[in-house]
Amino acid sequence: QVQLVESGGGLVQAGGSLRLSCAASGSILSILAMGWYRQAPGKQRESVARITSIGSTNYGNSVKGRFTISRDNAKNTVYLQMNGLKPEDTAVYYCNADLVVAGTSGKLTNYWGQGTQVTVSS
Repeated sequence: QVQLVESGGGLVQAGGSLRLSCAASGSILSILAMGWYRQAPGKQRESVARITSIGSTNYGNSVKGRFTISRDNAKNTVYLQMNGLKPEDTAVYYCNADLVVAGTSGKLTNYWGQGTQVTVSS
């Protein structure tokens, strides 16, 4: 059984910063990639940032230059440093991971966290 637990969301003024964390736990053999998605009310879920096990990253166009994703492989944890926050960044942020669970013959499975709310006031 695998869990992704996010933390670090909250309320911040425009221009401020927040740091999100997501820790993966359970019988994990390996994690191929971890990332963050977000969903604002009435909108589709969108990709924010993603990082592979070797550190390759990609970002959504709306957050490039403001957000930075990083990863601690030893702790199975991914971080999202969000700077220069804008009201349009307000959303529920979800952690996502592609990983292999012990006892599944190497099957790659995708998991989601429960989400953490980020609210940016103007």
